[in-house]
Amino acid sequence: MLTMPTLSSPPAPISTSSDTPAEAADFETTIIRRKTRPVKVGDVTIGSGHPVVVQSMINEDTLDIDGSVAGIRRLHEIGCEIVRVTVPSMAHARALAEIKDRLAKTYQTVPLVADVHHNGMKIALEVAKHVDKVRINPGLYVFEKPASDRTEYTQAEFDGIGAKIRETLEPLVISLRDQGKAMRIGVNHGSLAERMLFTYGDTPEGMVESALEFIRICESLDFYNIVISLKASRVPVMLAAYRLMVKRMDELGMSYPLHLGVTEAGDGEYGRIKSTAGIGTLLAMGIGDTIRVSLTEAPEKEIPVCYSILQALGLRKTMVEYVACPSCGRTLFNLEEVLHKVREATSHLTGLDIAVMGCIVNGPGEMADADYGYVGKQPGTIALYRGREEIKRVPEAQGVEELINLIKGDGRWLEPDTETTAAPVGATV
Repeated sequence: MLTMPTLSSPPAPISTSSDTPAEAADFETTIIRRKTRPVKVGDVTIGSGHPVVVQSMINEDTLDIDGSVAGIRRLHEIGCEIVRVTVPSMAHARALAEIKDRLAKTYQTVPLVADVHHNGMKIALEVAKHVDKVRINPGLYVFEKPASDRTEYTQAEFDGIGAKIRETLEPLVISLRDQGKAMRIGVNHGSLAERMLFTYGDTPEGMVESALEFIRICESLDFYNIVISLKASRVPVMLAAYRLMVKRMDELGMSYPLHLGVTEAGDGEYGRIKSTAGIGTLLAMGIGDTIRVSLTEAPEKEIPVCYSILQALGLRKTMVEYVACPSCGRTLFNLEEVLHKVREATSHLTGLDIAVMGCIVNGPGEMADADYGYVGKQPGTIALYRGREEIKRVPEAQGVEELINLIKGDGRWLEPDTETTAAPVGATV
């Protein structure tokens, strides 16, 4: 995997006021993440203060060994830290043994997750030998064929299916527990089990209760390497489900990490906005330990969106943060063109904040937190700043070159690595 430069998460702020912790947190400018237990997935840890982990899923058929290895490697090379594959049959499950071996021999070990759905006990038991985490869907793991004439579930019927679920889940839990591997209990709003729909309706409550049923089985078997997801294609449902899950876990003394995502978000600009609205809202509340943006596009296009969400919230820093005004009648140069030139020259300098401001009116104030500033001072002249301090004025034609010289003079310049800068991680949403 190409090294993904990521700065450490900022430390939690120390309150110096007399406010209660809850009151102080309401006005913090740093996101305080919910405390969760650590869950190891290969060499990556989810939760417990570790950086929010980025995931995606290949779309190759797992029986295509060469294609799957290539797809996993492509994702991992651009910063995807955990890769998921689908295993709809025993043949697919067995193919993962060769995929994992081929990765180790031709590339490196990559944390892998297997997606198991309909009546998946035998498949899950096989694939658990070859991957680091198994994802199961409570609504499909023990599939209940809907009865068209059903009007209710008796308590005996409800409990009977619960007993069957435990019987079917127990061997997988024991296998993962004994191997030190992980499980994702991945509830989907669109595939709740029929008895959950009859009992709770098509609601966030049904999603949460479905997850809790499986969690309780795991805990009864002393297995706690669990990650929870409650995905929906509608953002308000997704938000309600995760918030309710946090509330219920807090009441029950649970601290499992959460995998965030808006399922079936679509493609293009709206798919990105929809995913950001759901994932970003929860992350801003301190909820979430790993994310996947689900786009109807090549999986590689999901990774830049993930990192942009995390960067915008200050949770990870994997690229330069650019502060740029939207342009107005006071702007003294072609702001869009200059921003493009500055970005092109400096986008590899992970960890820096660079401001490009069109005029002096708002420039110094709005870019106060930036490491360097490029400001239109007067027609044809650029003022270069280090923090709040104006360093020098230069002709506009030399602005970008002199900005680079200023950064070099401070010892903060690195020559671009063409291999790493070619990756799209630094792209914007």
